[in-house]
Amino acid sequence: MKPLFLSLLLVLAGSYYSLAQQAPKPVPIIFDTDIGPDYDDVGAIALLHALADSGEARILATIASNKYARVGAVLSVFNTWFKRPGLPIGVPKRKALDLPSWQKWDSVVTANYPHVISSNTEVPDAVALYRKLLAAEPDNSVTIVTVGFFTNLANLLQSAPDKYSPLSGRELVKKKVKQLVSMAGHFPAGKEFNVDRDIPSSKTVVTQWPGTIIFSGFEIGVEVLTGLPLIGNEAIRNSPVKDVFALSIPMSKQDKNGRMSWDETAVLVAIRGWEPYYTLRSGRFVINNDGSNSWDDAGTGHFYLVKKMPVAEVTALINQLIMHQPVQGKSRAK
Repeated sequence: MKPLFLSLLLVLAGSYYSLAQQAPKPVPIIFDTDIGPDYDDVGAIALLHALADSGEARILATIASNKYARVGAVLSVFNTWFKRPGLPIGVPKRKALDLPSWQKWDSVVTANYPHVISSNTEVPDAVALYRKLLAAEPDNSVTIVTVGFFTNLANLLQSAPDKYSPLSGRELVKKKVKQLVSMAGHFPAGKEFNVDRDIPSSKTVVTQWPGTIIFSGFEIGVEVLTGLPLIGNEAIRNSPVKDVFALSIPMSKQDKNGRMSWDETAVLVAIRGWEPYYTLRSGRFVINNDGSNSWDDAGTGHFYLVKKMPVAEVTALINQLIMHQPVQGKSRAK
């Protein structure tokens, strides 16, 4: 009996080790957002925290590519509500766009919900925070997801060695970043807001980024209409996410069936990968002088998402994720 017992123990130990080896590690992710002009960024940050709570992501920071006066406080509202009040926040301190929310929801959430950051002066420059975080992470490990302008990433690429790293910005990105996922562009050709509003930065990133970029284009999120189940869910109360959608959806006739989910799809792919939701088309993203874009099939290093899973299924998934409520208990730093 003893040899049999020992054999069973060895089998169980082997099975446990095998499962432990197969368990995916949380994706270390930096969320770069213009959170303000549109409100799909709010759905995106809710989805980000939901997947962190499920153990699928480890949020390194939430960084703004937009420098309006309340942006640091807005990020702090959502991080605090999702029990991560200490999550690092960065804001551009040099030239950048200054765009508050079109529906004025930014003033509503900062007035009605706790936040540990009150002013942009209380948080570091976006590029300095990028350099600090990347220098501390293992090589080829970090995913960056941008759902706003390329301002910060262009400045990061052009940054010089500093106290955090002896590497140039481009060298640091090449060493530490596994992939960049961006809500940007309209494929195979078109014009899209995030690219068009800061054309020089967009061009810098798409021509100089030393690694893979996956683009979630305008055409991907435009059909994914979300938010109505959230605002209709009476069990969800005192939620800044719900408040933003409940305030904003009625203000636009085009949103009567829900808000287009450009930013949520990018975060979903950055953390879970493109399968089973999408396939990839390879090539090279080309930005024209007027901010419009085209696609070079003969190029390499870039990919854009192509629809695979039915839109209704992606919509249902994102609706579920943006209704995620904070995990009760101790606050978490990340």
